Parts: sequence; structure tokens; C-alpha cells
Amino acid sequence: MSEAYDGDTMTDFTPEPTGTRRVVVLISGNGSNLQALIDEQTHDRLGGEIVAVISNVADAYGLQRARDAGIDAVVLPHGEYENREAYDGALIKVIERHEPDLVVLAGFMRILSSRFVQRFHGRMLNIHPSLLPAYRGLNTHAKALADGVAEHGCSVHFVTEELDGGPVAIQAVVAVNEGETEASLKEKVHAREHLIYPIAVKWFLEGRLRLEGESALLDGTPLPPQGLRLSHADAAEELDEDLGDT
Repeated sequence: MSEAYDGDTMTDFTPEPTGTRRVVVLISGNGSNLQALIDEQTHDRLGGEIVAVISNVADAYGLQRARDAGIDAVVLPHGEYENREAYDGALIKVIERHEPDLVVLAGFMRILSSRFVQRFHGRMLNIHPSLLPAYRGLNTHAKALADGVAEHGCSVHFVTEELDGGPVAIQAVVAVNEGETEASLKEKVHAREHLIYPIAVKWFLEGRLRLEGESALLDGTPLPPQGLRLSHADAAEELDEDLGDT
């Protein structure tokens, strides 16, 4: 793994002395990225506490993951509201009840209103299954395969009003092999999501990662447009993947 990735060796940074930082996670489905965050919290490596998981889908499996971890699981079905603005207004109230320092989108399949984004500006992160700015929106794996790219991956970014357009904090690359399928590529990208999302969340909760203007800063230094990027080899090493076929 490259030294640049290792949060303990990147600088001599000392976390700010604060109380426990609070996280609210928004989901719509399985919640595998939520589980990655829960696992880090279980081992006291997250830098804060997930105080609530909120879903717009009543039977989202991620809610059960929250309950199993003793985390408040809240259902707020979007179908019960007449429009996006009404729903987002209700969602803001539910979130703010939990007084979060950070809002984490983990497979929350809703386009957020301007009002919502502005309310949590600078303290809301999302993970996207592509190396942004490539392939914003949906069906990223299919698009990457159709274009015949050599590399694909995932990105953690601050949420702004531009869809999948906020400043990137960290990315992880996956090599696209000959004969790659959408399913196999999705699996490898998911593994990298579970690797880098907890890192970005911890950076934020420790006060190391912040949004300033249109830039993401880590330890006070502006990050490049792609954020801190893990190569395929670095990510594969962390994940104990076989590099023999890449």
C-alpha cells in the first residue's frame, strides 16, 4: 500500500479533541456500504458513532443491519409525500433530530433537492461507482465496459447540487480485465467501496477532511480533482486480491 494512503503515516496529524462525532446514514437498499461502516465502528476505527440509519424504502435490508448493530433504524417512505420538496423537508427534520456532524449517503436512491443539499452543505458525503468525473449517474459498470476502458473504480465525494459533481476526497481503481462482465466488475468495485468509504468518513470525523469553496481539503491541503487515488495494486493488496490475472 502506498504511503500516501496510510492515514497514520500521511502526516503527524492529531485528531481534534471533541466529543463523539455523530453520523446519520441514508440508505435505500441492501446497505453493504453501511455494513462496512458498522464494522469499522465495532472495532473503534470509524472516528465517531452512527446514531441513525434512515431509509426511504420500508423493507430495505440495511435497516436490519442497523437494528442488528443496535442503531436507530428509521423508515421515511417517499411515497407518502406529494413531491420531492415535501419529502426532503420531512427528511431534514428527522435527520436533525439526531444532531449529526456528518450525513452519509450509502445507496440512497433519491435525487436531493437544492434545499436539502444546502442544509447539509460541507457535511454530506456520497460514494459513486466510477472514477469521477467519468460516468456520473446510473449504469456505470455497463458504460465502462461499453467504452472498453482499462480502468474503472469508485469515488467518495462531497455532495453538492451538481449530480455526482462535488469535490472528490478519495478514489480506488480497479483494472478492467479481458472478458470482464458487468457482474464481475460490480463485485470488484463494491469491494473497493467498502475499503475507501470508512476511510473518508474517518477523515471527516477526525477533522482532517473538509470542504472549502469548491475544493476538498485533507489536513489543510487541497486535494487534486481525483482526490487521493488508490491504484489497482494498492487496493488489491489491501483486499488480498490475486494480482496474477491483471
